[in-house]
Amino acid sequence: MAARHEAKITTDHDEIRRWAEERNGRPATVRDTGEAGEAGVLRILFRDDESLEPIGWDEFFEKFEEEKLAFLYQEETREGQTSRFFKLVERDRE
Repeated sequence: MAARHEAKITTDHDEIRRWAEERNGRPATVRDTGEAGEAGVLRILFRDDESLEPIGWDEFFEKFEEEKLAFLYQEETREGQTSRFFKLVERDRE
């Protein structure tokens, strides 16, 4: 079993939402990166950031699936602290 500080990867929507919400994160998109009325570049928002626009989880996961992304993340730092490290990456090609 992997240590909690090692990066994991998932496409499971419930797991991604759990991870973000446990860290007071919410779904967001980078302003001015999407078509009118659509999410652009996805992010998780942990604090106010003028460059990010909060969106709903449904919109987040719709774009996540459309772009065929995976969520690379860490539960804890090596020192055992809660980690906010994540990265949205392309899914492996089958």
